Amino acid sequence: VKEVAQAMVDLGHRVDIVTRRIRDANWPEFADDQEFFPDYKENLRILRFPCGGDGFLEKEKLWPHMPAFIDAMLEFYGEVLPDFATGHYADGGYCAVLTKSKTGIPFTFTGHSLGAQKLEKLGTNTANWTEMEAQYCFSRRIAAERMSMASAARIIVSTGQEQKEQYAHKLYTGAVDAFDDQHFSITPPGVNQRIFAFEATQLDERVSAALDARFGMDKGPCTVVSSRLDEKKNILGVVKAYAENSALKQRAALVLCVRGIDKPETDIVKLPSAEQKVLREILDVIYEGAMHDRLHFLNIGSQLELAATYRYFARRGSVFALTSFYEPFGLAPIEAAATGLAPVVTQNGGPSEIFEDGSGVLVDPFSTEHIAEGLLDGLTRHTTLAAAAIKRVRETYTWRQTAERYLSAIDDIVCSDGPREPISLSGQLDETARIQNFIRTLEKS
Repeated sequence: VKEVAQAMVDLGHRVDIVTRRIRDANWPEFADDQEFFPDYKENLRILRFPCGGDGFLEKEKLWPHMPAFIDAMLEFYGEVLPDFATGHYADGGYCAVLTKSKTGIPFTFTGHSLGAQKLEKLGTNTANWTEMEAQYCFSRRIAAERMSMASAARIIVSTGQEQKEQYAHKLYTGAVDAFDDQHFSITPPGVNQRIFAFEATQLDERVSAALDARFGMDKGPCTVVSSRLDEKKNILGVVKAYAENSALKQRAALVLCVRGIDKPETDIVKLPSAEQKVLREILDVIYEGAMHDRLHFLNIGSQLELAATYRYFARRGSVFALTSFYEPFGLAPIEAAATGLAPVVTQNGGPSEIFEDGSGVLVDPFSTEHIAEGLLDGLTRHTTLAAAAIKRVRETYTWRQTAERYLSAIDDIVCSDGPREPISLSGQLDETARIQNFIRTLEKS
């Protein structure tokens, strides 16, 4: 949101980022009513409005307080209202719906991830419904998403696959037609070129010296993985591919960049239980495959340091691997590609569109053999792939281009929608019956 906002201001617009004010000792950075970005003066500000008390609240507990939040926002603006709004995620979309119901201000909805898919991935069923609903408020989230989809002037998606798969879910039937291309705008996110670039910075020398000391005389190529320890990211698939393929093991070392992990055997206790499970499985494969000398963990504390690390390995002819079982978009591989790493990525989801021009290697994440073949291919063709991937990112995936796509959709809407008219809120913020019926149908089938 910040990157798009900054790019919009660079293109001549004024932008407010509107969020909740928190006055909590544990969250001091969210206490001010207004905050400005030094380089943008009053053209870009963060506005924070109180609702639901001062303390931090989990997002699932915010739903009852959103009408008060919008009332506070509209009182601040008075008669000088913004021309347009963009709602992000289910709660932001719902706030945009509430705003439109009172003022007629049109909006775009960027769902990012949708509740229906989360409901299924977490294994929600009739037996655990009460517990899952209490924790995740699926009935309210999906209701908010349906209202946002139906009321938005345009829905912003990162890829065509996201549009036609996620928004076609049965829980959104009647709220949106996933195949109505006029209602959607494919607007992928971009790379922060101030950080993720091919050109070295002053930090690179220090990072290179530290990594040279770490890797000693081994100056060969590596496979770089940078991801949180989430089972669906399938880091384990890459580790198994190495354990099973001696040619790959000899050709390149494997580097796992995991924040907070220097020594996995001892640092594992710092992690949440779900991440501990993933790391234990990885460590088991390392022990069984005798891979200690070919696998390294790096604890990287900032994006600037990560970008410098990417450039270090790019100079050694390395690849970047993201083998998620499914990846809605895939910002990490385009960040890595911008620095000169050759991308080897999952064929399931957004990366298949990002690298459809052949600037990356697509692999089947469910086949460790195919992952190994893809990594060897990427290492062999590093120079060609890296050059093509850098060109692809610069031409297609920058925040300026993201902002231009948002603004193009906004211009079309503002010019064609006519006078603003408040809308009626006919639906209630509860989809319990619809969800329970869907779950029962799913269980029967």
